[in-house]
Amino acid sequence: MKNVKKVMAASLATILLVSGCSNSGGKSETASKEYKLKDVSFPLKEKVTLNFMTQSSPLAPADPNKKLVFKRLEEQTGVHIKWKNYTWDTFAEKRNLAMASGSLPDAIFDAAYSDYDLLKLAKDGAIIPVEDLIEKHMPNLKKVLEAAPEYKGMITAPDGHIYSFPWIEELGSGKESIHSVDDFPWINVEWLNKLGLKMPTTTEELKQVLIAFKTKDPNGNGKADEIPMSFINKTGGEDLAFLFGSFGLGENWDHTVVTNDGKVTFTSSDNGYKEGIKFINELFKEGLIDVESFEQDWNTYLAKGKDNRYGLYFTWDKSNITGMNDKYDLMPALAGPNGHKNVTRTNGMGFDRGKMVITSENKNLELTAKWIDQLYEPHQSVQNNWGTYGDEKQQNIFELDEATGMLKHLPLNGTSPWELRQKTFVAGPLALLDEYYGKVTTKPDDAAWRLDLMKKVMVPDMQAENIYPKVFFSKDELDRLSAIETDMFAYVLRKRAEWIQNGKVEKEWDAYLKELDRLGLQDWLKIKQSGYDKFTK
Repeated sequence: MKNVKKVMAASLATILLVSGCSNSGGKSETASKEYKLKDVSFPLKEKVTLNFMTQSSPLAPADPNKKLVFKRLEEQTGVHIKWKNYTWDTFAEKRNLAMASGSLPDAIFDAAYSDYDLLKLAKDGAIIPVEDLIEKHMPNLKKVLEAAPEYKGMITAPDGHIYSFPWIEELGSGKESIHSVDDFPWINVEWLNKLGLKMPTTTEELKQVLIAFKTKDPNGNGKADEIPMSFINKTGGEDLAFLFGSFGLGENWDHTVVTNDGKVTFTSSDNGYKEGIKFINELFKEGLIDVESFEQDWNTYLAKGKDNRYGLYFTWDKSNITGMNDKYDLMPALAGPNGHKNVTRTNGMGFDRGKMVITSENKNLELTAKWIDQLYEPHQSVQNNWGTYGDEKQQNIFELDEATGMLKHLPLNGTSPWELRQKTFVAGPLALLDEYYGKVTTKPDDAAWRLDLMKKVMVPDMQAENIYPKVFFSKDELDRLSAIETDMFAYVLRKRAEWIQNGKVEKEWDAYLKELDRLGLQDWLKIKQSGYDKFTK
């Protein structure tokens, strides 16, 4: 879906360039000169410059070289990076303009390229394959790929080449991965206690709890201003997908579940999905669902949460909405009418294969590869991912234990961890393996807390043994999948919202299944199943 925007942006780039417009702001985007350096070792005897393009948060310095992480890296390598930096909201357009113009930097850092982009750019000769550079000049990355060989398969394109450098962040493995569930259900235990109610264990008990939240004034202000349940009607952390697990396979953001016998299934055509919608419609008819759920944005959702108006809501981390306090607790999986319980796993993992590319204009391949390889050194990767230590100008994420060499997370004292990261981290390519925790670094407090909840509350009811892996499809397959998903996923979301409100799911179900087939569901299943089978061979 990203690729559609990028193709549009590339088309726009051509128009702007013909019109004589430029995104360079008077500064060259082009690659650096050839330094003829061989057998490179750091630090260099004489400083050289490479030209990179990147993106960063509006909260970060406009010049990435002002970040302590990059200052130290320049001292260690003798390589000065001349950055062309854009904020997150404008980066994709500016990057595509540069690519369309042919005025290329040496490399693009934190490139945010989709699989489709990578294959298209490789075919056009704008980026180069890097597997030989990895083999010859990148011992840190090679070590990562040897320790976790599954990632080599993930970064290798269908034609056998590697075109980009990945971002890898492991936090827990298997079912206990931090990514296994994103839409945690947070229930107001303060209201439960006030009304003498227990944590619900079945869908019917949840319904009765929500009715009590609506009718018994649990906040004690004499007004019927409580919101029994709220969500944001789009796939992701604020969706109510969690509730579907009580009726079958359940639901997740890409509507994809692999059964334990290896069959790829489209969740939103499963009979259990229909039964889940029936239950949620019951809640709607009782007036238990926030009517704004179907249209509200994050800011609206957040404002009501901060006012503690929710009985039950959904998000990745309650601290972002209702604060890190004891008012809300994580609700376990609920048994459905037939006693079925299931926590549906997402297909998420801390992996992005399109984090950095080297362009065909680069005349210093060995030097560039060896600089990028520094990013995969364990201590460097930790800092790239979160931020650094010893910064005298602002708050630090870490302290460095000189005796052990370990980077230890500091208490944040009320500072938002994400806000602080935006100011100090550099993102881009890195590798953070589970084996690093306790040796190279500690786990952030918020991550350790969430992992503990995942293990204690979610994992016991996870039925699926597998997730759908990060398959690298061919360009033709990606074209077809994108065309199908653009219409089919939008249709699924629209019908779900209609059915929750009008209750017509049973009446319209057969016609819905026919429409899914018309939109390409059977082709989608074939492509996805073939990709899964090849990946798991």
